[in-house]
Amino acid sequence: MSYQVTIEPTGDVIDVEEGQTILDAALRQGVWLPFACGHGTCATCKCQLTEGDVDLGPASPFALMDIERDEGKILACCATPESDLVIEADIDVDPDFAGYRIRDFNATVTEVRDLSPTIKGVFFELDEEIEFQAGQYINLQLPGVKGVRAFSIANKPTAKRQLELHIRLVPGGAGTAYVHEQLKVGDQLAVSGPYGQFFTRKSNDMGAIFIAGGSGLSSPQAMILELLEDEDTRAIYLFQGARNVAELYNRELFTALEQQHSNFHYIPAISAPVSGDEWQGYIGFVHEVVHNYFDGRFDGHKAYLCGPPPMIDAAISTLMKGRLFERDIHMERFLTAADGAEQQTRSALFKTI
Repeated sequence: MSYQVTIEPTGDVIDVEEGQTILDAALRQGVWLPFACGHGTCATCKCQLTEGDVDLGPASPFALMDIERDEGKILACCATPESDLVIEADIDVDPDFAGYRIRDFNATVTEVRDLSPTIKGVFFELDEEIEFQAGQYINLQLPGVKGVRAFSIANKPTAKRQLELHIRLVPGGAGTAYVHEQLKVGDQLAVSGPYGQFFTRKSNDMGAIFIAGGSGLSSPQAMILELLEDEDTRAIYLFQGARNVAELYNRELFTALEQQHSNFHYIPAISAPVSGDEWQGYIGFVHEVVHNYFDGRFDGHKAYLCGPPPMIDAAISTLMKGRLFERDIHMERFLTAADGAEQQTRSALFKTI
């Protein structure tokens, strides 16, 4: 059984199978809806239900409060129709967004590599070519793990049958534990994608500042590789933050790229060096290093932030104090259900990011 969902104000009509979320159906049919996390914690995909009945699904109570539920608000990434529907969505498509359709793939593991003591590099060969924008992510289904896990794509889009993922071991995380402890070469996994609204805005030539923390390096890596492959001439800066030298992975890659491309600048930093690091570079939190490097002024640039919420928040504050505002700050925040409450404390100025 399927239901028809009409999306206003565009008038698009999509067919949604029983048990399928509105967002999944829309993206698979080439109809764009705003979204970010894809699992009910960030509220980016919040819509108004004007006709019909839905199951709200596992929407976080922080992302969809009781009063909003009473008013008919839904999260498209969680809501499944129980009748034909009419919904109203706040649709404002970025001109740089390609809008590739979501598809399903079979992925074979070709390599599992230690990138750092806590991060694995996992490499796949896909059964078909995938189209995606650098910065987007895929959903991965792991054996015996309930639900899917989202991981950013680290390779450039021209490698159409390859996927490179950087997966950090999360304490108590069933999905990341499986990857770190059981996944092996030859395993075949189900993948769907691409997802996400994190991508390079190429319609202007403003300098690009990438700020990455931990395994948040994956998306900036893909975006930078794509820009350099396209021989883009804008100034490109990568600030990579880690606790110590062992966690500062792929340094050799970016050092080599800096030597090959005069417009690319690589600035690594560690916040808690340990005995034996013999580190002679920047020491401090990555947002502090960004501030010092640019002397507190960032106008004339676009910034791309990727990593854990505390790093994102600190970087946003630093950039805004340095005259960079919402229209020029783009981010991929690694959210879990535990982070949902934090979303409600953010400034209204950043409601759309």
